[in-house]
Amino acid sequence: METIVSGYGEPRLDCTPIEIAQAHARAKLEAVARIVAPSSVAIVAADTVVDVDGEAWGKPVDARDASRMLRTLSGRRHIVHTAFALRAGGETVTETSSTYVTFYELSRDEIAEYVASGEPFDKAGAYGIQGKAAALVERVDGDFYTVVGFPLARFVRTLRGLGFSLPVANPTLLQPDV
Repeated sequence: METIVSGYGEPRLDCTPIEIAQAHARAKLEAVARIVAPSSVAIVAADTVVDVDGEAWGKPVDARDASRMLRTLSGRRHIVHTAFALRAGGETVTETSSTYVTFYELSRDEIAEYVASGEPFDKAGAYGIQGKAAALVERVDGDFYTVVGFPLARFVRTLRGLGFSLPVANPTLLQPDV
């Protein structure tokens, strides 16, 4: 497995948050496909968008923007959409997973401390649930990995649907000792 940066710039698009995540995932895939020409290679690309009242949020542009986003998310529920595009065997599939996230009420100090950590700057919606922001989240309703940025279970099921043979859990490891 190799990671290749697509170089795709994620321009603003005039469509729904889900459509934006899908379009960016597909565009990242196409950018990498131009670099890696052989069709025998499987390529996967993903994009995550935070959806607040139907408005798509990507990464904050600076500390002020990150603080604004976190103040808006404070005490509220929003949706995280992660789309992935997969090209394998000449077929391209795009899937999307959506998960609801509710934040605790955040104090100014909590927001300032989190922004000062530097963590929000490369994350959609200015937070990474897999890092320090885990303490800001009250509830996740749906797939945690969608919020992290890659809906792993949906990806595995998509691979299986395309005919890929994937290992399954060893049943002997799952049985308790008697």
